[in-house]
Amino acid sequence: MSSMEIDFKQYELRCQLRGHEDDVRGICVCGSEGIATSSRDRTVRFWSLDSSDKRKYVSSKMLLGHSSFVGPLAWIAPDEEFPEGRIVSGGMDTMVFVWDLRTGQKVQSLKGHQLQVTGVVLDGGDIISSSVDCTLRRWRKGQPVESWEAHKSAIQAVIKLPSGELVSGSTDTTLKLWRGKTCLHTFSGHTDTVRGLAVMHGLGILSASHDGSIMLWAQSGEVLMVMVGHTSIVYSVDAHVSGLIVSGSEDRFAKIWKDGVCVQSLEHPGCVWDAKFLENGDIVTACSDGVVRIWTVDQENIADPVELEAYASELSEYKLSRKSVGGLKLVDLPGLEALQIPGTSDGQTKIVREGDNGVAYSWNMREQKWDKIGEVVDGPDDSMKRSVHDGVQYDYVFDVDIGDGEPIRKLPYNRSDNPYDTADKWLLKENLPLSYRQQIVEFILQNTGQKDFNIDPTFRDPYTGSSAYVPGQPSYASGISAKPTFKHIPKRGMLVFDAAQFDGILKKISEFNNTLLADLEKKDLSLTEPEISRLGAIVKILKDTSHYHTSRFADVDIALLLKLLKSWPVAMIFPVIDMLRMTVLHPDGATVLFRHVEVNDAVMEMIMKATTDPALPANLLTSIRAVTNFFKNSSYYGWLQKHRSDILDAFSSCLASPNKNLQLAYSTLILNYAVLLIEKKDEEGQSHVLSAALEIAEQETLEIDSRFRALVAIGSLMLEGLVKKLAMDFDVGNIAKAAKASKEAKIAEIGADIELLTKQS
Repeated sequence: MSSMEIDFKQYELRCQLRGHEDDVRGICVCGSEGIATSSRDRTVRFWSLDSSDKRKYVSSKMLLGHSSFVGPLAWIAPDEEFPEGRIVSGGMDTMVFVWDLRTGQKVQSLKGHQLQVTGVVLDGGDIISSSVDCTLRRWRKGQPVESWEAHKSAIQAVIKLPSGELVSGSTDTTLKLWRGKTCLHTFSGHTDTVRGLAVMHGLGILSASHDGSIMLWAQSGEVLMVMVGHTSIVYSVDAHVSGLIVSGSEDRFAKIWKDGVCVQSLEHPGCVWDAKFLENGDIVTACSDGVVRIWTVDQENIADPVELEAYASELSEYKLSRKSVGGLKLVDLPGLEALQIPGTSDGQTKIVREGDNGVAYSWNMREQKWDKIGEVVDGPDDSMKRSVHDGVQYDYVFDVDIGDGEPIRKLPYNRSDNPYDTADKWLLKENLPLSYRQQIVEFILQNTGQKDFNIDPTFRDPYTGSSAYVPGQPSYASGISAKPTFKHIPKRGMLVFDAAQFDGILKKISEFNNTLLADLEKKDLSLTEPEISRLGAIVKILKDTSHYHTSRFADVDIALLLKLLKSWPVAMIFPVIDMLRMTVLHPDGATVLFRHVEVNDAVMEMIMKATTDPALPANLLTSIRAVTNFFKNSSYYGWLQKHRSDILDAFSSCLASPNKNLQLAYSTLILNYAVLLIEKKDEEGQSHVLSAALEIAEQETLEIDSRFRALVAIGSLMLEGLVKKLAMDFDVGNIAKAAKASKEAKIAEIGADIELLTKQS
């Protein structure tokens, strides 16, 4: 049957959800409540329907707690104790967390897996998790109940069938059907890793594989259907009650299948890690460009023409950036303006970019002009010399033998690539432990003859790395010098507080405004009707995170916020500070605010007003979080450096507060300052931040995350800053020792990192 005969409506883009800062790895549809997504940026985000535009979703919660990238997700429907339901997440950090969606807080931490968690699924009231450590684990009420080695190789996925059995998929190329801990059947048919699994309603089990195919299996083990069409690894598969199937692949397409035939391919500007159906048949995709996209067949819900056009041009730009001409990247070629520069010798050639093509010109010395030779194409010789993998040409494609009876893996590499980036991407793609990273890099360098490549001095393994297995060589290969590897340092990037209850903020401002209206003496401080609607407009911009790259603030918006901070009574300013905290995370909001900071430093004035004794906890918390968010935008770096002493002094009382949120905000501020001042090579500033961080770290009764962030600041300052000797003088060794003895894994790990630093000369 041809796809033309199949009754099928084409999917089109409905909306794009922007907020994640790195690859979106997983999707979980939470009934009609919303969508949860996980990312390599270490966060889980919850998206709810936008009340002002039913086509769109807005980010309403961000769940922070994983220390590495997050993968599989599951949803637990609301009950009396958790009226908004819960989310289960599994991460590269080996942890399974359960989150209360109402508060955004962790309610359970399930620790037991030795390596990355690849799957989480609900079985009645229990949680079942799968891992690269080859085990399946069952958890009940936050406690481990049982675990068993389900495969001899990494497990990549687990699902529960309507009949109650579990199915696991593994790197060993098989699926296994489980009743309890008993394996009822092993399904063999794929020729490479089984990466994704799904239930096909009323029919059987779907599997997605690195071999590029999707298979439909009867529960008896019989193959009912094989779907072939992807040109690379298939990461995920899902089915809808209508009988449609969707799959996501490394080849940048989400493909839609009906009766075994691919009826549509949805192109993305990057690898599609996951694809899921909403109950109404819409499709959600997770892409490596950090964007979640929703696709629909409902004409009323299709994105407006401007957004569709913008997406089409984003795709063509992406493809253009990957196109090469005569071995050169098209985007790297100069434009026609390069022909205005005369040549230096007769016959000299130059290739320039004209539209989507590379065109060669030759310098004509006699006539002093460039003669057009013609369009440049990659000749047969170019491709003959180069290896092809998944339809793409590379300088090299290596066969890598991981051992343990696992399939040979293909590792593509170009001379112009950074071997570290290549190793990272490849290990993530193949779901292999990142502890192989250094060995993979050295394998690439050795086999490409790049003896003079500078080894990255900031390299650190997320695991031990010291005696990791070297692919293609005997285990514990000699000749590789083990460098000290750190698990949590140096810290890169800034941490921010970007979750907000906007409706609550507006409600509070309105409440305070009514109080002012009722007070004859203060009535003139109250907001006018146009000002109230102005605040509503600001919130609307801030809520619409998917348009942060295009939305703009008027100067009067920021001026209004600053006027309220200046004129309103000190007990009433905290909701206004909270709006400022979110405004500074908006690119244009930060730019407009910065103009005011440069002219009259209203922000410094706000800090002093909010922190003057006796400071209200609400003022302290909103203002310290706001200042911490300034680190998101590099235009504030000079300002933050200049006022470092005043800012840290203003908030130093937060450490002694019994309020855990204040403690965490203070240690986050300290950590961001450490990252900034290392970059600025500011020794005096580093010394100030170091002593503040040591003061936090010494308090062993402090909340874990607060202490952890302070310890990361200390380790980073010692490793990359200018104050290691000073830290040694402050007896940092004892702080490291105490941390290393902690029952909390991450505190113990950062303690070990710092102790290792103290032993280096």
